[in-house]
Amino acid sequence: MLFVGFVLLPIAAAVYYSFYKWTGFSPRTWFGLGNYERIFEDDVFLRSLLHNIIIAVLSVAIQLPLSIGIALLLNRRIRGRAALRLIVFAPYVLSEAITAVVWLLMLQPDGLVDQLLKGFGLGGLVQQWLADGDLVLYTLFVVITWKYLGFGIILLLAGLQGIPAELREAAATDGATPWQTTRSITLPLLGPTIRIWIFLSIIGSLQLFDLVWIMTLGGPANASSTMATYLLDHGFSRYEFGYGSAVAVVLFVVCFIFALIYQRFAMRRDTAGALTRIVE
Repeated sequence: MLFVGFVLLPIAAAVYYSFYKWTGFSPRTWFGLGNYERIFEDDVFLRSLLHNIIIAVLSVAIQLPLSIGIALLLNRRIRGRAALRLIVFAPYVLSEAITAVVWLLMLQPDGLVDQLLKGFGLGGLVQQWLADGDLVLYTLFVVITWKYLGFGIILLLAGLQGIPAELREAAATDGATPWQTTRSITLPLLGPTIRIWIFLSIIGSLQLFDLVWIMTLGGPANASSTMATYLLDHGFSRYEFGYGSAVAVVLFVVCFIFALIYQRFAMRRDTAGALTRIVE
């Protein structure tokens, strides 16, 4: 009942309203597929979709190697390991709103970031971090990485702890170097966890909203807009509820299609293995 009330019915309502031109106050006017045609003819929406894709690609290309490297380090017996894990995971505990406000203050002109760069003699690197249209998206990605890197590390640490130590010990006995052991044993056995992390990371990138909306409102000049900020801007700020519903449907379809394709091809072996273990 909860799933129907809070998931299926809102989805059905969004689909229904997406076929109307409606401000939320005036009577609804049947518009057919007009809202969807407008979406894919709007350069701002297409740019927003591209921004989501860029964030997703950067997440996999940069956050994943960083997460694996730090997780492998923190999985070793080193002094202060528990404290290091806490420090790495702490940013993920903060809410998106708090993170956005803190970084917004740090990145403002002559803020903490600029002062640190000047203090280390790197004043030439000072930029308009959130006002430069060519730089703002990548600045936001740095904040996103700082916020969510800890989640990936904790997830990978859980996967590493599920790998029997005997396998690494046997490889070392056979003369394998630490790098060979990591490449041939650890990473393949960590594959299911890595694939789950990639799935969650890409879905999160496609639905990115909080940090972007609070820090930049999708600006300057839509240089950092995402599908979710575009939806809120048109659906609520401009009172285009019918059009906003159509954008929400498109966002849902994009995420749903990706989820189906990814689970069909990337996670097929993991799903099959889980079903086999259940049967056994």
